[in-house]
Amino acid sequence: MNVPEEVSVDADEEERGQAQNVDFGAWVASRGPALQRFAYLVTGNNSDAPDLVQDALARALPRWESLAASGTAEAYVKRSIVNGSISGWRKRRRLVLVEDVEPMATSHEPGPEERDADEAWELVQTLPSNQRAAVVLRFYEDLSFAQIATVLDCAEATARSHVHRALAKLRQRLNEQGSVDQRGNEGVDNE
Repeated sequence: MNVPEEVSVDADEEERGQAQNVDFGAWVASRGPALQRFAYLVTGNNSDAPDLVQDALARALPRWESLAASGTAEAYVKRSIVNGSISGWRKRRRLVLVEDVEPMATSHEPGPEERDADEAWELVQTLPSNQRAAVVLRFYEDLSFAQIATVLDCAEATARSHVHRALAKLRQRLNEQGSVDQRGNEGVDNE
């Protein structure tokens, strides 16, 4: 008589495990594209982003039940992506990089909006990784400073400082390029 109970307990555990995996799979299916975009924006590298997301999800799976119950799954995964990006940067900074391959010529001439977006993205990529992550979380993900602090695992004041310093660096670089006047307006003549 104990045998059927043990079998049913094992079956219940198996069903719970499958339900947990289904919930994890459904969450990954719904949040995966956003996590890929986030990883790309943090790293600036299209080939590293999927690896970072995969590593972060692999770390989250064993803890999924507690992460899902506490509602911190997304913050945990994003923090893992940021940590992975920083670790990768630390490893790569010792490497000597060769020049990038020139982009293929296209018949499409980018408009002013595309050129501005490309210029802004190039400037954001020059920021230190924590500042870049804070800017992406603030202006792309539209998170509050408290939420940024949770994702970056720092104090809210530190999150504010990261964003403030990043914006100051970006303004400085834009001023150096002559693209922005002292009031923050584009360098366009007002005749």
